[in-house]
Amino acid sequence: MSEAMNIHPGTTAAVAVHHDGHGHHQSFISKYIFSQDHKTISKQFLITGIIWAMIGGLFSVLFRLQLGFPDQSFPILETFFGHWAKGGHIQPEFYYALITMHGTILVFFVLTAGMSGTFANFLIPLQVGARDMASPFLNMLSYWFFFLASIIMLTSLFISTGPAAGGWTIYPPLSALGEASAGSIHGMDYWIISMAMFIVSSLLGGINYITTILNMRTRGMSMTRMPLTMWALLFTAILGVLSFPVLLSGVLLLFFDRNLGTSFYLSDIVVNGQILPNEGGSAILFQHLFWFLGHPEVYIIILPAMGIVSEILSVNSRKPIFGYMAMVGSLFAITILAFLVWAHHMFVTGLNPFLGSVFVLLTLLIAVPSAIKVFNWLTTIWRGNIRFTPATLFSIGFVSLFISGGLTGIFVGNSTIDIHIHDTMFIVAHFHIVMGVAAFFGMFSGLYHWFPKMFGRYMNNTLGYIHFWVTIVGAYLIFWPMHYQGLAGMPRRYLDKSGWASFNQFTELDKMITIVTIIVFAVQLMFVFNFFYSIFKGRKVNKLNPWGATTLEWTTPIRPGHGNWEGEIPEVHRWAYDYGKDGRDFIPQTEKIGENESKH
Repeated sequence: MSEAMNIHPGTTAAVAVHHDGHGHHQSFISKYIFSQDHKTISKQFLITGIIWAMIGGLFSVLFRLQLGFPDQSFPILETFFGHWAKGGHIQPEFYYALITMHGTILVFFVLTAGMSGTFANFLIPLQVGARDMASPFLNMLSYWFFFLASIIMLTSLFISTGPAAGGWTIYPPLSALGEASAGSIHGMDYWIISMAMFIVSSLLGGINYITTILNMRTRGMSMTRMPLTMWALLFTAILGVLSFPVLLSGVLLLFFDRNLGTSFYLSDIVVNGQILPNEGGSAILFQHLFWFLGHPEVYIIILPAMGIVSEILSVNSRKPIFGYMAMVGSLFAITILAFLVWAHHMFVTGLNPFLGSVFVLLTLLIAVPSAIKVFNWLTTIWRGNIRFTPATLFSIGFVSLFISGGLTGIFVGNSTIDIHIHDTMFIVAHFHIVMGVAAFFGMFSGLYHWFPKMFGRYMNNTLGYIHFWVTIVGAYLIFWPMHYQGLAGMPRRYLDKSGWASFNQFTELDKMITIVTIIVFAVQLMFVFNFFYSIFKGRKVNKLNPWGATTLEWTTPIRPGHGNWEGEIPEVHRWAYDYGKDGRDFIPQTEKIGENESKH
C-alpha cells in the first residue's frame, strides 16, 4: 500500500511525502532554527517559555522582597536596577512595572504560549497519527511571531522610562495616558505591539491545531477514540481563535487613544489641573473587551493541563480513565461557559445588580463540569496500581490545587462577597492557586512524562521528587495565608502596607511568604538544571514504550525523524485507555480487537 493511501482524506499530499525526514539533506538553519517539524517547533516554544518563566519568577521574588521587608535596604538591587531601586529600595513606579510584567509574562508567554505551544505542537500529530501539522509553514510562523513578541517585550525592560506599568490588565485611563506614569510613556506601546504579535502567533497556532485534529487523523482514529489530551487541546484552540481577536481589537483601540487622539476609553479626564479634550469614551468598554478574552484565557491555560493530567493519571494508575464521555462533555461545557462569565470580573464597576446575578449563576454553574472532572480523576486513581513517578505526583498535585483553589472561586463568583474582597490579596491567592500553580503542575507533569519521547532520555527522578514536594508545600505556604490577608481587607499591588495599623498583624506572615518564595524559586532553578542536563546527559531511553501507554506516540522510533513513522502510519482499532483489560496490563490502540475480547 502506498504512503499516500494511508493518509486520512483531509491530509495534504505535501505532508504525505515527508516520511521520516531522511529524503533530503537539511542545513542547520532549516532543521533547527526555521524548522517546519512540529517536534522541533514544540521544543522552541518550550525553551522560550522556560526562559520567560525564569524572568517572570525572578520579578515575583523582587517584589516579594519589598513586601516582606519594606523597611530593609538591599544595595544589590541598586547595583542592578539603578534609579529604579534607589537606596536599595524598589521605587513605586518600578514595583508596579514588576507586577505588570510578572502577570503578562506568566499568563501569556509561559502558561499560554509555553503550554499550548509545547504540548499541542508535540502531541497532536503524534497522538492522532499524522506526519506533521496541517500547515508546517504556518506552524513555523506561529513560533517566530511569538519570538518577535518576546523580543519586543524584552526590549521594553531596558528603555529609560521602563516597561508597561498599568497592571497586567492595563486598564485605562492609566494605560491610555503617557502623563499617568513613567511606564505609560513608551513601555505601554511596546506592550501593545508585543501583544499584537503574540495574538497573531496564537491564532496561527490555533487554526493549525483545530485543522490537524479534525482533518488529519489516521485510519480508525474516530473522535471518540482520541486521548483526552486531544480533546482538551482542541477546545483550547477553539477558545483562543474565538476570543483572542477581541483582545486584539481592545489593545488596538487603546493604541489609537494613546497615539492618534481618539477617545474610545477616555472622557472627562483632568491631569494636573488641565482638562483633556477627550470626550465620550468609556474605560468600562475596555474592561468588557479585555475580560471577554481574559476569562476564556483562564481556561486556555487550564484545559491543556486537564488533558495532560487525565492521560497521565490513567497511564500511571494502570486503569482506564473513568467516565471518558463525561470528561469530554465537561470539557465542552467549560468551553461554552467560559464565554458567558466575563463580567464576574466587573462586579464593582456599577454593573446592574440583576445582570450581576445572571453572571453569578453562570459562574457558579461552571463548578459542575469542574466537579465532574475532579470526581473522575479521583475515581481513576481509586484502587489503581499507582506508579508514583514525578509526572504522577505533579498530576495528583494538580488535582489538589484545582480543588482547593476552585473552592475559593465560589467566594469570588458571588457578587455580594466579591465586592468586599475585590482587588484584595484574596484574589491573588485564588487565581494563583487555581490557575497559576495548578497550570504549572500540569505543565511539569507533561514534561516529566513526555521528556523521553521529546529527547530520548529520562530526567533525574530524585531531583523530580525534590522539585514536587518543595513546590507543592511552598505553593500552599505562599498563597493559602493570602486568603486571610484578603478577608481582612489587605489590598493587592501596594508596595508598602506597614503604614496601616490594621495590617501590622501580617508583618511576620509576609516575611515567611517572601522566604518561602525564594526557596521555591531556587527549586525551579534546580528543575531547569535537571531539564537541560538531562537533554544531554540523562539516562538513555532503550524502550519504545517506557511507561506502557496505549497511545500512538509510543509506536514511533525512540527519536522520531520528521514524519514520525518510518513506514506506514499505524491504524487505530480501539480507544486510548485499554488498561487492565482481560488480565492484560495494557493493550495499544493499534492492536485489533480479538474475537474473544470482552466488551468492557
